[in-house]
Amino acid sequence: MKTTRFDQAETIATPHGVKACKLYDTEDAQAVHITLEPGEALKKHMTPVDVFFYVLEGTGVVEVGDEKLAVSRDTLIESPKGIPHCWYNESDATFRVLVVKAPRPTATTKLL
Repeated sequence: MKTTRFDQAETIATPHGVKACKLYDTEDAQAVHITLEPGEALKKHMTPVDVFFYVLEGTGVVEVGDEKLAVSRDTLIESPKGIPHCWYNESDATFRVLVVKAPRPTATTKLL
């Protein structure tokens, strides 16, 4: 059995400049733990695969396509491939979210 704690996981660089830790990475799927401190945000971007987000802690604002919603702990949000999405932490507390991409994007995966 393999276990991974987010506070001991490999930190990865992102174009968003926020703390991201790789928790799971196989050819089939990828899971990343993202921490947004107060005032931090992910830049609007698209992924070439379906993504779901699971809020672990705090309250944040998610934008998927033309929809924008405040969400909190224990909420799952679906983001279909090719649809722009982003996150904002407009609160005064840490916001943590699990990002799961399935299937795992590859260098050859393209948006349709």
